[in-house]
Amino acid sequence: MSKVILITGGSRGIGRAVGRLAGARGWRVGVNYTQHEGAAHDTVAEIEQLGGQALALRGDVGVEADVLAMFDALEHAFGPLDALVNNAGIVAAPSKLADMTLARLRQVFDTNILGAVLCAREAARRLSTSRGGRGGVIVNLSSAAARLGSPNEYVDYASSKGAIDTLTLGLAKELGPDGVRVNAIRPGLIDTEIHASGGQPDRAARLGAGTPLGRAGRAEEVAEAVIWLLSDAASYVTGAVLDVAGGR
Repeated sequence: MSKVILITGGSRGIGRAVGRLAGARGWRVGVNYTQHEGAAHDTVAEIEQLGGQALALRGDVGVEADVLAMFDALEHAFGPLDALVNNAGIVAAPSKLADMTLARLRQVFDTNILGAVLCAREAARRLSTSRGGRGGVIVNLSSAAARLGSPNEYVDYASSKGAIDTLTLGLAKELGPDGVRVNAIRPGLIDTEIHASGGQPDRAARLGAGTPLGRAGRAEEVAEAVIWLLSDAASYVTGAVLDVAGGR
């Protein structure tokens, strides 16, 4: 059965890979982006070429009005929501916590925590059977950083992803009676653009060589796990936090 899903941060990296796999299943996909408009429209085209339908949705997940608008636009185009992939996230340049500015901390937490919570809240309102929804799925993108801590590099990012793990566990218990499953994926060293945005484009390849599997992961490998959690094959899975990290 075709599903209507919203992917935040869907224009590149893991979000784009999820969109492509969803398209191949014939799903209808909202591709949220903030800055990379060209990449978002490229992702939409790829999804449609693979057999799905897609819509580019510009919006900052840390701004409530933007979140409401993109959920409304998706449902206006494709009908009631079935699932949210809470993927949008950012990282800054490597730094010790003692040297981080307030502006940096606000930016990371506004996107990675507030943005994820706002999107999860809006999905909960629309999916919950007690509020007129038909149930559904939320998949949150955490990070192996949540259990490793990322010392001397990204303690702020790791902290924000620890919050995502907690959000997942609490919301799964809260929404289970309303027909909504909530799970998280913790990717490890995945070869995506996020490392370049933090000033280390070679980070995944360099550190991935030290994992038990001896390499960095691919966005498509994470996307396969996300799609499984979205699918009916995972119908009895909720409150799970799944590592896709090559054994790291």
